[in-house]
Amino acid sequence: MDTHPVAAVGGPAAAASRPVPAPARKSVLHDMEQTRLAIEMIGLGARLQVLEAEVSLPRERLTRLYKELCGTSPPKGMLPFSTDWFLSWRPNAHASMLLGAYRFMIRAGLDGIRATLAGFRMYREHLSATGEAAQLSFTRAWMLVRFYERGMLQLARCQCCRGEFVVCAHDARQRYTCGLCLPPARAGKCRKPGPAGA
Repeated sequence: MDTHPVAAVGGPAAAASRPVPAPARKSVLHDMEQTRLAIEMIGLGARLQVLEAEVSLPRERLTRLYKELCGTSPPKGMLPFSTDWFLSWRPNAHASMLLGAYRFMIRAGLDGIRATLAGFRMYREHLSATGEAAQLSFTRAWMLVRFYERGMLQLARCQCCRGEFVVCAHDARQRYTCGLCLPPARAGKCRKPGPAGA
């Protein structure tokens, strides 16, 4: 009689030979990193919709985090969805500056939301050095980058100053002159510096 032990079907020996599917577990470190990212974005004024698009945390948790940090509920309403705002005189100069900073960060090796955050910080640092009032909120900056990455906006080189400025992607200009070299007749008049665009 054979007395050698036989591994039962589904026993330890069989389990050892079967490939174990990777468990769908949540990484604590990933969760912490996403929370840190959300805190950073809220600190810069990101709207809830922007947080939901960039951070892999539940909406309820993002809302609680926003309330805790800001002391108020997230503002409601749609995000700005038109490219036209970035083409008017003063916002265009700021949008072009922000997009230049974003592209610099991309070339430096950052990508995605990290490049947007770093570019926005560079934009604000430049404004604080010059004393110019900000035209772009973080949400506007985020939308600008999305429009640019989706090909709805592009950069055109000014034939006078050789700087690159934001233009509509379907605006086929062979010889482009920026709003700084050729400002509108009443550019900068009858307008008080206000808060950055929401």
